[in-house]
Amino acid sequence: MPRISDICLKRWQNVRVKADYQELVDEISALLGAPATLENRDFGLIAFGAHDSDDASAMDPVRTRSILTRKSTPAVRAWFEGFGIARATGPVRIPAAPEAGVNRDRLCLPVRHRGVVLGYVWLLDASPGPAPERLDAAMEVAARVGALLADEERASADLSRELRAALTAERDWQSDLALAALRAALGPGAEGLHAVVCVAPWPGGDDPPPVRTAPGAAALCTVPWPAPGAPSGGQAAGGRGEPGGGCAPGRHAVAALVRLRAAEALSPAVTAGGRLCDAAGPGAVAGVAGPRRGLAELPAAWTEATAAARAALAEPRLGPVAPWSSVGPYRLLTALPAEVRDDAAVRPLLAPVHAELARTAETFLDCAGQAGRTAAALGIHRQTLYYRLSRVEQLTGLDLDSGEDRLLLHMALKARGL
Repeated sequence: MPRISDICLKRWQNVRVKADYQELVDEISALLGAPATLENRDFGLIAFGAHDSDDASAMDPVRTRSILTRKSTPAVRAWFEGFGIARATGPVRIPAAPEAGVNRDRLCLPVRHRGVVLGYVWLLDASPGPAPERLDAAMEVAARVGALLADEERASADLSRELRAALTAERDWQSDLALAALRAALGPGAEGLHAVVCVAPWPGGDDPPPVRTAPGAAALCTVPWPAPGAPSGGQAAGGRGEPGGGCAPGRHAVAALVRLRAAEALSPAVTAGGRLCDAAGPGAVAGVAGPRRGLAELPAAWTEATAAARAALAEPRLGPVAPWSSVGPYRLLTALPAEVRDDAAVRPLLAPVHAELARTAETFLDCAGQAGRTAAALGIHRQTLYYRLSRVEQLTGLDLDSGEDRLLLHMALKARGL
């Protein structure tokens, strides 16, 4: 484990790196005589120069949206990337396209480090444009920006190790050490409001995505999925311990620690979860824990986040991003071991041959036992419904006129997707 003093130094250097972006953007603006905008390779805004022109066309819809929302739309990104900016090693001139919201020509300076594009500096272009020697000088500044972005990614990767250790520690003393290291790495921000996000499944192996993938994230890491502490049936329940016996080798989830401004405003964590789901691809969901101040309850928050993600995987209507507060009965069901959820009385009903009966029973219970609503939801006649419910009672031995039997059946049906 890295020394806390080393982590503090790296974090201080990272904070200084972020402060330097604006200075470098202003330097490029001065060299080329135009306001510059710096975005990462995912078109997320990092810094922009002051704009004092009276020319309204300078603030076209694309530039305005980038500054106000700190990002560009996928369509805008695809349009600009069509000019080869991701492969370019020098300035790229892009003509205006009013139909795309680009009212002025653009000049793009790719930001690279060791041959890898990490971002773009954007300026409005005008004929005849900057002199070649000034463009060369601006590209040298862009290379310095690339070095800073690479440093920030390395610092984030270091922090991911600390977050992973805090989430997967097997013993209390290991957890205490990991939390202390993470707290030192985060600095004063460690005592602020956070929400933990779990995104699963993650197809990218055990390498965490860059922090820029999730806006507002203080740290990201990958963990085994199902998560540590899963019940013996292999379901992820969060907490500490070994992955459950049903954990498929090589499967991972992403954990994100997202800063919040207010306990009642969970939107930064929901947005981060949505962005990570997009990065993970089809089928991925995100669970968002309730907000916490400081890191003392990080393991409990991770338990909530993984449980909410499991609920969204079992019940798609809850996702793709499911806050813990929205998953209802799954807050209890996800805490039950698999052998408890698999009730012997309900087991015959869960056989594939009885899938239609199980769906009928679950819909009936979702509709609070109201036959009319249930028949309408299933598109069947009431007599058909009554026949199916009698078959459910025969298979399970449960009495659907009994509130306790209904509760047992409803819980078992809801838990089957877990």
